Amino acid sequence: MIPNKIFFTKGVGVHKDRLASFEAALRNAKIEKYNLVYVSSIFPAGCKTVTVDEGLKHLSPGQIVYCVMARSETNEPNRLVSAAIGVALPQDENRYGYLSEHHTYGEKGEKAGEYAEDLAATMLATTMGIPFDPNTAWDERKQIYNASPDIFKTRHIVQSDEGNKDGLWTTVLAAAVLIEDR
Repeated sequence: MIPNKIFFTKGVGVHKDRLASFEAALRNAKIEKYNLVYVSSIFPAGCKTVTVDEGLKHLSPGQIVYCVMARSETNEPNRLVSAAIGVALPQDENRYGYLSEHHTYGEKGEKAGEYAEDLAATMLATTMGIPFDPNTAWDERKQIYNASPDIFKTRHIVQSDEGNKDGLWTTVLAAAVLIEDR
């Protein structure tokens, strides 16, 4: 099975029960109807990014669906939680790219998203032999990656929220959902 479509989604859920909070986040992300199987970090060659609504047209309730998911949860009032998926794709669509997941506490959403994007880009750059200094700032490395003839497009999706003020479980998630539609 090699997926040929992918969509990105995110959600947040709040409930007194930890599992129900996760379910609420899945509902908010529109992926609660599927049996989700977590996979690692490869963006298949030739895979086309589609919208959530387009991707859902190819899925059926109860279906086993593969995804890369980042998830963070807390029941501490006002504690910041973030979950992000980073994406890095080569210019050549016949080559695979990378997805990364990052789940964190106390980190604002944009920072978590940039970290996940950086992580995916770094993994792709190392497999392509692109020289870079991992100690330079992400903004500088991003310019190097974008200037390279081999690389690439990068982006991220992130969901963050503060823990419920009354101590209810708060779950945030971001996911890349892979679809084989042949």
